[in-house]
Amino acid sequence: MAAIVRYGAYVPCLRLPRSVVAGAWGGARQAGHKAVANHDEDSLTLAVEAARDCLRGADRSAVDGVLFATTTSPYLEKQGAALLATVLDLPSGILTADLCNSLRSGTTALEFAGSLVDTGRARNVLVAVADMRLAHPGSALEPWMGDGAAAFLVGPEPGVARWKSFASLANEMLDCWRTDQDRFVRTWEDRWVKKHGLLEVTARAVRHALDKAGLTGDGLAWAALYAPDARSLRELARSLGLEKGARIAEDLLDRCGSTGAALAPMMLARILEEASPGERILVAGYGDGADVLVLETTDEIRRRMPGRGVSGWLARGKELENYERFLWYRKLVEVQPPPALLVGSSATVLWRDRNSVLKLHGSRCRACGEAAFPIQRVCNGCGAADAFEEVALSESKGRVFTFTLDYLAAQVDPPLIQTVVDLEPGCRIYTSMTDADPAEVKPEMEVEMTFRRTRKAEGFYNYFWKCRPLN
Repeated sequence: MAAIVRYGAYVPCLRLPRSVVAGAWGGARQAGHKAVANHDEDSLTLAVEAARDCLRGADRSAVDGVLFATTTSPYLEKQGAALLATVLDLPSGILTADLCNSLRSGTTALEFAGSLVDTGRARNVLVAVADMRLAHPGSALEPWMGDGAAAFLVGPEPGVARWKSFASLANEMLDCWRTDQDRFVRTWEDRWVKKHGLLEVTARAVRHALDKAGLTGDGLAWAALYAPDARSLRELARSLGLEKGARIAEDLLDRCGSTGAALAPMMLARILEEASPGERILVAGYGDGADVLVLETTDEIRRRMPGRGVSGWLARGKELENYERFLWYRKLVEVQPPPALLVGSSATVLWRDRNSVLKLHGSRCRACGEAAFPIQRVCNGCGAADAFEEVALSESKGRVFTFTLDYLAAQVDPPLIQTVVDLEPGCRIYTSMTDADPAEVKPEMEVEMTFRRTRKAEGFYNYFWKCRPLN
């Protein structure tokens, strides 16, 4: 039987208060925040961070499948899972697949991973779910749509939580959608959508899953449920009879918002951080139907994951000072652009240098031991040629050697913080810093690496590794 072996998550560091969003449009004030991805993040980079959190300390060579689930893939025609596997430095001979365009793609991906393990087609499948949806500015959805990601490694038992049952229902309904020409999510009338969609369909799928598991609602200790907002979540829990029994990770909605396909998986990751052995967990994803998964925790749940997890990322949040900056980050307002950065890009060069650019590999000389980045055929120390081995740097910690604040560079959010960082393997890297207050940057500052989007050039997105403050 399949089980969740490892889990992780990622919550972007920026938090936009709902009161700020409401104040911009003269609406009723609401409590809480929504998590906002930085201007250099997208659903793929969010998934990378969650997957790194999940795989921290794991043997990555054992992973033989990657599933990427989202409704907001940065590419309409290009597989995200293959790029994800490359960035994570996973073996090339693995199964990769994207599950896109459905709010329940995250729960569907979990079940697909479980089926691959149960049938013996794969042993360790990584599921990464991320979303960055946009609501119309000023709409009721806008204060609640947040950004985030979760990741799970699914393998054979025992794991930390094993499969008990799964049920799925298809329900064609125009309740929430976005066409190929839309940027913003559209919805139909709220009461009709909620009654005949979210509440009725989820309830039917939950009943089927509980029947398969031989359980009733009273036998559940936890529930991870998709909902577009906190009020809908409470109504759903009440309609399922869970409001007095199972605990629901509802603080995520208050502190992150509804993270689309990633919401139920993120709630599950949050629950696994606190659950005890022998507890049953209900996971329900909704969107043109519903997926419901029932899990049971094992004694392995006591073995806490080495990553930050949901709670760790929540603790790192910092408030986004104004609504206008959020609009600018999402390119929803037109402002005076920064000076043009006349730098092209080459798919050929990116392919040739993918180990340095995407995997963040450096080189270490076999003759003298000197490390370098990017990969050098000729050692800078002893001059030995082609006598090197590649070393992975993405999980290395480092310290700022020197930095500069560039107010003239083409940058969405000036100043551009350019740093020279000494990484633990002994090599030095020149890169930008992100998620940082320029006033707090200083030499010897501890940093870690993070995968980000740098720019769009030649019609495709360019990614590279930046550094960010460790604490």
